[in-house]
Amino acid sequence: MHPAGHFHEADEARLLAELAAHPFVTLVAAPQDRLLIAHAPVVVRRLPSGLALDFHLSRSNALSGFLAGGFRAVMVSLAAEAYVSPDWYEGDDQVPSWNYITVEAEGPVAVLDDEGLVALLDELAAQEEARLAPKPAWTRHKMSPDRFETMTRAIVGGRLTVERLEGTTKLSQNKSAADQAGVAAALGDHPIARRMAAAIRPRS
Repeated sequence: MHPAGHFHEADEARLLAELAAHPFVTLVAAPQDRLLIAHAPVVVRRLPSGLALDFHLSRSNALSGFLAGGFRAVMVSLAAEAYVSPDWYEGDDQVPSWNYITVEAEGPVAVLDDEGLVALLDELAAQEEARLAPKPAWTRHKMSPDRFETMTRAIVGGRLTVERLEGTTKLSQNKSAADQAGVAAALGDHPIARRMAAAIRPRS
């Protein structure tokens, strides 16, 4: 995360909204003092015990073999990013920069049982198929049971119990309103530009 306080995002509702919109994460862990990285889509769950992020990996993934024993991990979602040219600022003597929005979740990871894995796959498909409406939603019932079972044997499910949820929302907040407006205008219809336009401080 960016160390500057004015880029820090701690509002849980905003962070979960970013995760819901951008659920494909980078999973980082070092279960045996060796840094390992995987990429996976997540489903956000609110459980009686707290917030959790469920995911699945190929059984051949380097992290999969450690799930049964558990480990600590960080998940990072990169919601949007954009290079910022100094030419877009109104002020002089500027340097290139990068604006971006990320979410970080940290906590212990444990393996999901077979029932939990199937529930995850059903919910993940429903979550992503909903984005494709009005297309009729795909469900696993369009597969033969044998084929579905074969495919699920090739993956393993995991759950990260969230102990820390934070993010970075870097939208040139450290610049003047004129500089922010210049960057937003130059970026056009980029997602970062839209977020900047909504957040720009009014000129006094």
